[in-house]
Parts: sequence; C-alpha cells; structure tokens
Amino acid sequence: MFKQESELEYYDNIAYIDEVGRGCLAGDVLACAIIMPKGVQIPGVKDSKKLSSKQREDLYEKILLKSKAWGIGRVSPSTIDSINIKEGTRLAMKLAVENLKDKDGNKVVPDFLLIDAETIDLDIMQRSIIKGDEKSYGIACASIVAKVYRDRLCIDWDREFPGYNFKQHKGYGTKEHRTYIQSLGPSSIHRNSFLKKILK
Repeated sequence: MFKQESELEYYDNIAYIDEVGRGCLAGDVLACAIIMPKGVQIPGVKDSKKLSSKQREDLYEKILLKSKAWGIGRVSPSTIDSINIKEGTRLAMKLAVENLKDKDGNKVVPDFLLIDAETIDLDIMQRSIIKGDEKSYGIACASIVAKVYRDRLCIDWDREFPGYNFKQHKGYGTKEHRTYIQSLGPSSIHRNSFLKKILK
C-alpha cells in the first residue's frame, strides 16, 4: 500500500513524474508526467517493473481515463549522445511537464512536482523521491504510462529497423541485442556513446 503524501494535500495539481529507457542502448529516453485525482487509487497499480506486460497494458488505459492531465517527454539518442543520459533524462522529464494537457487538450500547469529520483529545471516546487515508483501511487502511475508508451514505440522501431528485434528487448543491452549490433552495426536510433565497449 502506498503512503499518502498528506503534507501535499494543499496542492491541487501535483504532477507525478517517472522515466523509462535510461539504461537502453537504443531509442529515446522517455518520461511521463501525470496528475491523478486525489483520494482515488486504481487497484493493481504498482511499480511498472513488478507488473506483466498485459497488466501494464490494462492499467495504462484505466490510468489515462482517470487522470486529470498527462504529458510525455522524449529525448532522442543523438541528443543523449550530445548532453549525456542524466541530462537527457532530466530534459525528458521537463518536456513531459511542459506537455501536460487535460482531456480537452488544454495545457495544465502543475503547482507541485513529485519526481522519481531526479530534479527538474523548472520554477515549480518539487521533491525527488528515491524509489518513488515503489513509494508513491502517482509516480507508479507515471511509470506504467511511460513504460507502455515506450514499449509501443519499440514495436514501431522494430518495423523501421528490422534485424535488431527491438520489440523483444526494447533497446536494452541483452546478449542478443549486443550480438545484433556487432553483426549489423548500429542503427540511427542507437546511442553511440553507449556502444564503445561493444564496438571496440
């Protein structure tokens, strides 16, 4: 059971933020910012890494249906190579907050940010929580949405870049993926700064 963030009860629009793809060898790092209604928790929500693919897909739709607003931020492999993965992750989170929209497509500006293990360069009150996806219901919701959204992108990348099996390993550095990189060379969505040991 998640602990209630009771000290934040005076904030109306708390945006919960998490990322996915930070450790991947290929593809964007992606973040979700989401504002959930207070006092309501969807059964089954927990850290996305502790859920099956089917469970995540089912919860994804329920979370978005219940949410007050949500936004996605994406940072490309070339930008990650340019600014490093930590700054790329923080940028994705910032973009996710800036992309927050309600169901009518109206921009929503949150009054507080609760972030999984990071800080964001925005002039909004914020708090970083280590292992936030395990401790905060809202961050867990963001983790599920981010994971499903990126997994769907991996299916698109698999079609666009055949031979790497992105739909299976999702860009992570599995033995299979490393073998494909060595035999085919990197694609345009590989993070070259992550491949130095593989291609040496």
